[in-house]
Amino acid sequence: MSFGRLGDSNEPMSEMNVIPLVDVMLVLLVIFIVTAPVITHSVQLELPRASSAPSEQTVDSVTLALDAAGQLYWDNAPIDEAALFARLRDAVAANPELAVYLRADRDTRYEVLARVMADSRRAGVARLGFVSQPETN
Repeated sequence: MSFGRLGDSNEPMSEMNVIPLVDVMLVLLVIFIVTAPVITHSVQLELPRASSAPSEQTVDSVTLALDAAGQLYWDNAPIDEAALFARLRDAVAANPELAVYLRADRDTRYEVLARVMADSRRAGVARLGFVSQPETN
């Protein structure tokens, strides 16, 4: 594309073409205008106050723990992985609202953890939760 100039055409062009720069700046400005309200948007809520008294209704729960070696524990008592499915099935039959909390060591193999989760699902456990330690800053 050729640009027309006034004067001698043998002179080098001394102006900088700022049109692409202006285009980029306008795009950045539009992005900033659109995202700024989203970033600073917060909803002011008055959260309800609750007493620290425990609720009357409690759901039965089981804690399954896996150590780094792959040993499985049912409420802190060792259990064989082969017997886990039958025991979970019996517990769910006794209480369909059974909640299972799974604690696993950070060095536990994912394969063992996946088998425990699959056994829980096959036994009919509808509520499976993971227990972790909060991060310290």
